[in-house]
Amino acid sequence: MARDLAGFPRPVLAALAAGERLLTRRAGAKVVLADPEDLGGSDRSVVARARVARNPFSLPRTLVVKHYLGDPDPNRPDPFHYEVASCQLFTALPADARPSPVLIAYDQQARLLVLEDLGRSSTLADKLFGPDPDSAKRCLLSWARALGRMQAATAGRENDFGALLRRLGERAWRDPVAEDARVALAELPKVLAQDLGVTVPAEAVAEARETVRLLGSTRYRAFSPADTCPDNNLVTSRGVRFVDFEWGCFRDVALDAAYFRVPFPGCEASFALPDGMAEAMLEAWRSEIAPVWPELDDPEHLEERLLDAQLLWVWLCTWWLLPRIRVRDVTVGADATRSPRISTALSHYWRQVARMATDVRPASAELGTAVADALGRRYPDTPGTLPVFPAFRSLA
Repeated sequence: MARDLAGFPRPVLAALAAGERLLTRRAGAKVVLADPEDLGGSDRSVVARARVARNPFSLPRTLVVKHYLGDPDPNRPDPFHYEVASCQLFTALPADARPSPVLIAYDQQARLLVLEDLGRSSTLADKLFGPDPDSAKRCLLSWARALGRMQAATAGRENDFGALLRRLGERAWRDPVAEDARVALAELPKVLAQDLGVTVPAEAVAEARETVRLLGSTRYRAFSPADTCPDNNLVTSRGVRFVDFEWGCFRDVALDAAYFRVPFPGCEASFALPDGMAEAMLEAWRSEIAPVWPELDDPEHLEERLLDAQLLWVWLCTWWLLPRIRVRDVTVGADATRSPRISTALSHYWRQVARMATDVRPASAELGTAVADALGRRYPDTPGTLPVFPAFRSLA
């Protein structure tokens, strides 16, 4: 193995060595992985593609190995368990409904997964930051359809997911943003008053707190990757596929569909969509989920739930992001070329709420205008309008 892997980073070598040991145990004969390609990962994990150089049984020609680094926090749910349970849930689905790579093997002690290789695919982020607006539009619609298909395919499987997590040692599970959302609904008025001098009317607080119903056991629950930012979606020949399920959970489908409107709340790549794109994505998504939840094919019923989800995300994102710019304005993510300024993103989120909520959540609409105006006064040198993703800027 050393001949093939000389010069590669040590964490990649460790991941491939662990993958070889796991696959060799399963096969009962030596499996050799070679020609690694570092796919990145995060501060918690290493992800690498490798060629199967010695294959005693029917393995694909290439595989992806994901190796979690370090020990889990004993006081928090283990993201490795969530990823394994998510991949097990998806691998059991029919191939045409499967939204993710197949799980080939995993080792709980080594904290390792071996996954199907979906190929050298672009991400949705690559398309949104690329030069081709038509390709970007097709990929956004494909992503919306894939989201709907995933939700439709996993409806009613929440108990299965819980059982898989229990087998891995998790005694309970929850939506990772639900606790933050409840705290945001309680504490954001104080943050807005302190940081922007905006007083939140009691009526706006009451309207926001109505959104808590989406965090409970509604009739419209399905699997969510919890982090469906553009860089966690692969554009393949079979459509968009989701990756990275470290915080996978079941929650109300409106919370993910609201990504069409906010857009991509809290993600580093949170630029605006061109006119009409959110509506087209919503229709693509609705066509997939309507057979499972026909009530959501009623525009008024769906609109009420989507507006609540949008409002919840805006309160949560503001609670997350506003304290970060108390000293100076910065971008949402570290890469300033692929991320908007926080003040611009939040101003856009609140103006969208003001526009969408005027007739049904009037206090929230007034608050949206007040927050956006206050951000403009405090940060007059930053753009007041969130630009569209780069792929669409040639159309402006």
